[in-house]
Amino acid sequence: MDYKSAGVNIEAGHEFVSRIRSAVERTRRPEQLGSVGGFGGLFALPAGYSEPVLVAGTDGVGTKLKLAFALDRHDTIGIDCVAMCANDVLAQGAEPLFFLDYLATGSLAPAQLAQVVEGIAAGCLEAGCTLLGGETAEMPGFYERGEYDVAGFCVGIVERDRLIDGSRVRPDDVLLGLASSGVHSNGFSLVRRIVEVTGHDWQEIPPGFDTPLGETLLTPTRIYVKPVLAALKAGLDIRGIAHITGGGLIENVPRALGGLAARLVRGSWPVPPIFHWLATHGEVLQQDMETTFNLGLGLVLACGADEAERIADFLGERGEKVYRVGTVIDAPAPAVYFI
Repeated sequence: MDYKSAGVNIEAGHEFVSRIRSAVERTRRPEQLGSVGGFGGLFALPAGYSEPVLVAGTDGVGTKLKLAFALDRHDTIGIDCVAMCANDVLAQGAEPLFFLDYLATGSLAPAQLAQVVEGIAAGCLEAGCTLLGGETAEMPGFYERGEYDVAGFCVGIVERDRLIDGSRVRPDDVLLGLASSGVHSNGFSLVRRIVEVTGHDWQEIPPGFDTPLGETLLTPTRIYVKPVLAALKAGLDIRGIAHITGGGLIENVPRALGGLAARLVRGSWPVPPIFHWLATHGEVLQQDMETTFNLGLGLVLACGADEAERIADFLGERGEKVYRVGTVIDAPAPAVYFI
């Protein structure tokens, strides 16, 4: 017996590393030390900070992976993984510095997983961070053939006095919503259940859709890092940032408001057709939609009322679709109230 007969192919691992090396190198920032292949990734703190705070985040892609398996498309799932982590770090006002990934599979397929890492590298470039390292675990008998799992870890930096933690949010602050690219990477257990139970197919194009259902749902999570960081560096008065992930609008918006509540105005932003399709075909109640999905808003910003329009214009000039979606209110509990 040898390791290969037990299901672990070391030669495939070498091929995989060879395939991803150039993608990883493209993400390199000047603070990175050394090269791919060390036991640990080396990264020097950027100069110019007087009291730097490191902000760390970790996340995965959830059961959206099942859709990637079904469509045999793996080039976008890595972008999702970076986005879920980098947007979380951004929510504290931090600039993402570096990212690490963890890939686990039953049998290493170099071409398939290289697509995943290419997506991770593309996400890192979009977020402005280095793909500093990662781990690929071949675990025979643990995953179904052709399947894998992916998780990510991101570290960012922010000056302590510019940390965004909701403490500066005040009643009557304006809430600005930044458009999502679709469902992003949350709620896919419900998405898959709706499609399976109703007998629909990933390849069908529903009325009013420009792309097949599966392709629409596989659209990667939007990364908001560069435009929002530019706004913060310009000194614009952003006081709270909510990344709308698991738990939807209802659970995530209050997390950014320092104990205050939100009043959101239904109809103040366009809800993409995919959410109407899911609600209708799954007979999903409105409250369940609001606690599961982003409903078209990937990020919600709490801003000083006198600067809200300026912030919206600034972000709009940098490619974001921005909507005035509500206000911060003082209420008995930190919650979301819809009107």
